[in-house]
Amino acid sequence: MTMLRCGVADIINGTNWMHYGKKRHDYRHGLLHTVSHYSFFKDSPKWPASQYHLTYGVLQSTPVEAIDPVARAFKTWAAYSQFTFSQAETLADAKIKIRSERMDHRDGNPFDGAHGILALAFSPTNGRFRYNVDEQWSVGAKPCVVELETVALHEIGHHLGLEHNSIKEAIMYPLIDDGATKGLHANDI
Repeated sequence: MTMLRCGVADIINGTNWMHYGKKRHDYRHGLLHTVSHYSFFKDSPKWPASQYHLTYGVLQSTPVEAIDPVARAFKTWAAYSQFTFSQAETLADAKIKIRSERMDHRDGNPFDGAHGILALAFSPTNGRFRYNVDEQWSVGAKPCVVELETVALHEIGHHLGLEHNSIKEAIMYPLIDDGATKGLHANDI
């Protein structure tokens, strides 16, 4: 099985940023004590408070099969965050723009062909979200291909300000086995 990864860097100028900005959130509910660990991007970029409802648009270059898994991923994040989401009527109105790209898509973060970097999203308020068109994508778990909704959950996490997580079970972990699916983990929320 091949380990595939997100295109957001973990090591920048020789420094591992995966643990930068780690926040500890301590929740006590009766006898149950849980701790959530997640990391924010360096300098903690955020959407303005007036923009907690985010719109997204899917460019025509993106296969139609990707639309429903992306919508489900936004719905999942809406259930566990302060954000709400809807599909914009026009691409110009979208805060997050989703497209499929190949190799060098002129943003300084080129894809590497198949079996490597799956997708790339930027921190708030940069709304770019790119799927690598050279990967083999699926709706639902299938052997030796990449599941669209799992990758969308991960990349949307970046748009909400989350950095990579060192917990392998977390959606914000930067690597995933081909054929695997994941949902949000306690360490993502």
